[in-house]
Amino acid sequence: MAKVCKSQEEIANEAIKHALKALKKRHLLEEAAHAPAFQALSRPFAFQGSEWKEKADNLQVELQQCYKAQSRLSEQLVVEVAESRVSKALVQEKETALADLQKELTEVREESSQLKLDLEQKIKELEVVASENSELKSQLEQMTSKAKNAEAENKMLIDRWMLEKMKDAERLNEANALYEDMVQRLRASGLEQLARQQVDGIVRRSEEGAQVFLESNIPSTCKYRLNAHEGGCAAILFEYNSSKLVTGGQDRSVKVWDTNTGSLCSSLHGCLGSVLDLTITHDNRSVIAASSSNNLYVWDLNSGRVRHTLTGHTDKVCAVDVSKVSSRHVVSAAYDRTIKVWDLVKGYCTSTIIFHSNCNALSFSMDGQTIFSGHVDGNLRLWDIQTGKLLSEVAGHSLAVTSISLSRNGNVVLTSGRDNLHNLFDVRSLEVCGTLRAAGNRVASNWSRSCISPDDNHVAAGSADGSVYIWSISKGDIVSTLKEHTSSVLSCRWSGIGKPLASADKNGIVCLWT
Repeated sequence: MAKVCKSQEEIANEAIKHALKALKKRHLLEEAAHAPAFQALSRPFAFQGSEWKEKADNLQVELQQCYKAQSRLSEQLVVEVAESRVSKALVQEKETALADLQKELTEVREESSQLKLDLEQKIKELEVVASENSELKSQLEQMTSKAKNAEAENKMLIDRWMLEKMKDAERLNEANALYEDMVQRLRASGLEQLARQQVDGIVRRSEEGAQVFLESNIPSTCKYRLNAHEGGCAAILFEYNSSKLVTGGQDRSVKVWDTNTGSLCSSLHGCLGSVLDLTITHDNRSVIAASSSNNLYVWDLNSGRVRHTLTGHTDKVCAVDVSKVSSRHVVSAAYDRTIKVWDLVKGYCTSTIIFHSNCNALSFSMDGQTIFSGHVDGNLRLWDIQTGKLLSEVAGHSLAVTSISLSRNGNVVLTSGRDNLHNLFDVRSLEVCGTLRAAGNRVASNWSRSCISPDDNHVAAGSADGSVYIWSISKGDIVSTLKEHTSSVLSCRWSGIGKPLASADKNGIVCLWT
């Protein structure tokens, strides 16, 4: 395009030169034509004056016309030169744009080549992933098959275990019948205590001897009203073979009371949070408290000092129990969805059970090999303490389970729930053998504790209206309603020697009933 513009400019210059040459040639021709005139002029003007004048005028007019033509050609040449310059600028601009497009085209081609390489690489990776996926799918199918086989084997083992437990329960029932027969025969001769020592395993034994057993009476009178704790009292229990009561409250203290006189024996300090649950070893040497500070505290009752601070939970510890066979093993539950088993001798956790539903209440079985747990989802679950495996579960309540209490002979477990029901389960079959309810009875909190009397004949439970309800297990109806509290009753405990019955409320008041 640049060559074309250059040739047009040269053509214009040549046209100008040609025009000038033509003018010069014409002037020469005119001069040649006018030569006779000039010669004649050299002659006297008198002869040809008018003729020369006319010719001069004509030549002058022609010369003006030539000048006009030259001016027009010059103007035309200027316009053509300007147009040529504009065309040259446009050509340069087009060439620049063309170069940019050529560069962009090169970059796009390079990018396309790179994308093509990437695509090939991705296709290869996809093929590898597809191959791995196929292999993983094959492994998953194998694992699923193994899991099904393991589940079937586990079910078979559970069935065998339940069968063995039923056989053990039958043997225990036979031993209980033998024990009751022996007690009846020896009651008149005054050898009841000796008979109980001879029938090992029927009555729970502490590490220092057999428990004292007395029939429980139905309480009706509030003997003492104790201002036990500030801010509320949710945990109470009796020492074994003793009338001493241990209480824990929101004031972070644990206190020991003499229920015969209603006086304070001692106070245990060192807990950094509210006491939510208590348990005691069967030798009455150690008290363990579950605390809202995420820890468990173990006191020596004789010295009043903290023996251990068990750490490991990451949320408030709401339930604790000690083995009924050995004072060494303790189980606890917290709102971090874990159940932990502790060794009190070593002072650390030996195993942890993780479950999706928080546990509110715990209890060891009579043989110390099984843990009963009550959960927020309303289910009662059984765990193997050795393996941590879930042995069985049953839907106990429509709302959260708040309490678990085992009967003296270990055959019945009592659960209380936020649905205001108190269910009795046969441990051997996990079937409901009784349901206790009352029109005015309302469970006050997620940690409201109910209890079974030592003779396994009655159940006591507190209510949000401040009453304590007592049911007959055999009849399933209310035999007494105790009214002394002015706030929600959170916990009830029966003394192992038959009396008294203790109840604690949200204001920290503890009532002793006889």
